[in-house]
Amino acid sequence: MSTVVELADVSVIRGPRRLLDGVSLQVQEGERWVVLGPNGAGKTTLLSVISTHLYPSEGLVGLLGELVGAVDVFELRPRIGLTSTELADRVPRGERVADLVMSAAYAVVGRWREAYDHVDHERARRLLLEVGVAHLADRTFGTLSEGERKRVQIARALMADPELLLLDEPAAGLDLGGREDLVSTLEVLASDPAAPTTLMVSHHVEEIPPGFTHALLLRDGRVVAAGPLAQALTEVQLSAAFGMPLELRQTDGRWSARRRTRALPGG
Repeated sequence: MSTVVELADVSVIRGPRRLLDGVSLQVQEGERWVVLGPNGAGKTTLLSVISTHLYPSEGLVGLLGELVGAVDVFELRPRIGLTSTELADRVPRGERVADLVMSAAYAVVGRWREAYDHVDHERARRLLLEVGVAHLADRTFGTLSEGERKRVQIARALMADPELLLLDEPAAGLDLGGREDLVSTLEVLASDPAAPTTLMVSHHVEEIPPGFTHALLLRDGRVVAAGPLAQALTEVQLSAAFGMPLELRQTDGRWSARRRTRALPGG
């Protein structure tokens, strides 16, 4: 099993702030990680480093067998699938869904003069089918609901057959039904042995799909816990990450958390 992501004492410093502070992490091929923590914990900064869109102030980053800084990042990026709000905001509202997915093969947003063959068209349609939105292929991105946009982005992220898939808060902004649809899509993806190694950022344990294997908990840019899900995701460590006493439960492969309340006197 090969190492897909390796961070060694990585810090990102902006003025007096350390957005990441001495983060070390190893992600092996085939693992599915969730990155949890409160606002300002450094989760999106971490994904920016791993996606090569942000260079660390300190430390070393190894990706897909290459050392970042010693290789052209434009050679690495096509091997990494990424979904994020920032990417969605750059998509032209009039972009046809099938074209948006296909354009990932050229790592561009907005179709221009790229040439696509029958294989590209078929792969885009197949990926849209796999994430449950094949019926949207001829719609424009601007007409989609938030949940539909999230699933289209996942299809796009998979278009170039990446070795690493990064999902930055994929359920953000979704209602309960949209979240559950997305979690079901990610559960199917997580169960596919041919799917890429995955890291997903979230604020909520309820968004962890069944089939995810590992967790990284962050607070103030530092690692609180990292490792196999059952070891890293505990009440003690989740409470430390979010700075409050939490109850953590798992039912039928899904997680839930709530603030721990004191028992009433005599109760």
